[in-house]
Amino acid sequence: MHLKEVKNVSVVGAGLMGYGIGLSYALGGFSVVLTDIDNSIIDHALNRIKVALDEFEGSGLITREVIEETLSVISTTTDLGRGVRDADFVIEAVSEDPEIKRRVFNQLGSLCPQRTIIASNTSSLLLSDFSAGAGREDKVVVTHWFNPPHIVPVVEVVKGKETSDETFDLTYTLLKKIRKVPVRVLKEIPGFLVNRIQAAMVREVWSLWEQGVASPEDIDLAVKGSFGFRLARIGPLLTADLGGLDVWYKAAGNLYKVIENSSTPPLLIKKKVEAGELGMKSGKGFFDYSQEEWSEIERKRDKEFLQLLKLYWAAES
Repeated sequence: MHLKEVKNVSVVGAGLMGYGIGLSYALGGFSVVLTDIDNSIIDHALNRIKVALDEFEGSGLITREVIEETLSVISTTTDLGRGVRDADFVIEAVSEDPEIKRRVFNQLGSLCPQRTIIASNTSSLLLSDFSAGAGREDKVVVTHWFNPPHIVPVVEVVKGKETSDETFDLTYTLLKKIRKVPVRVLKEIPGFLVNRIQAAMVREVWSLWEQGVASPEDIDLAVKGSFGFRLARIGPLLTADLGGLDVWYKAAGNLYKVIENSSTPPLLIKKKVEAGELGMKSGKGFFDYSQEEWSEIERKRDKEFLQLLKLYWAAES
């Protein structure tokens, strides 16, 4: 299948990630069907899509005309067969549970046209854990999006053991067409690329917090205003080149022997989880806010992210 043959995109799972993935393809001009088993989830997804489009317009990224065009190409259903029967490209965005994903892939294998490419938005599982039942291992691939998916530019494209070059390349090109920044992950490994890098940082951050080296507020400030500020425009390897590999090599020699290297999460994090301190979803995590304050944090986050997205889009033109 060639890019010009991709007209219809289906997203299975309209929750936290699915609605934003569907929105991204609709903004890219594709006909999109959002499928979920629960009408209330679909209604919530449509509301979030409308809010997101208004935020895009408010940031000067799109016009009211684009909003109307985008909404006109999005449809919804609770019938999986109906949702994927005309799909050229399907993205599975259901719960991160191998049994649920296996069941969905088995259904998609029988319900989708034979030409259809099936992508999973899994963030930690391997395709080989759940995709065999689709009966088209050359046409399955991982596209790992990041929250909020309609704003964050990067999408990891992960090649499974049997994924064909044609499927891999078409998926990459398709994401470029909708103005995403696809990153090729050439080996099927747990955590892929970004989450492995992020996990390494989080392990040290959690350790520093557990040791009382700094408060949660100061840890976040330190990251945002230093390498977080820098990494928004240049990656870690270019950063090392600009600073000098000899300098980085010496620093690594001094620090590697003292930084956290445990293979299990900190006990204090376990206690927080057991106490129900889960962050925004429970009202308390490292920080303690009311629901209204958490909502405002999300709104402020998305507004600032949209400004960064404008830089990405401007760099393309």
